Amino acid sequence: MRPMLGLSLCLLLASTFAAEEDIQGFIVDSTISRIGHEFYRHFSERLIDTSRLDFNLVVRERPSVGWGSLVWVEYQRRTLYRSFLQPNTAQLKDIAYQAADQVLEQIAQQKLESLMYDSFDMERDEL
Repeated sequence: MRPMLGLSLCLLLASTFAAEEDIQGFIVDSTISRIGHEFYRHFSERLIDTSRLDFNLVVRERPSVGWGSLVWVEYQRRTLYRSFLQPNTAQLKDIAYQAADQVLEQIAQQKLESLMYDSFDMERDEL
């Protein structure tokens, strides 16, 4: 009875992980401060307007009292964009739009590189 339970659990986990790879189009807001939330809002607005969103991103922030906030964007656990935002910046929308354009360009480059990368006999984590 126990081997069947273990096999069923393994099959359930495998199907869950396969389904997670198919879920795309999320831009997760992990910001804390007002400026971080505004950056996220403008950043995601630009991405929604300019791309298909066939990927997932996380926008993170580390605020600092009096100095502003460090904001970065992660794609597949890699940092694609990092910037320090001043507390009262008037160009926040432009900065967020430039960040979105830069992230889209880097994602396109990574997808192109992965298509051209030959990993026939090895998994990526074995390299």
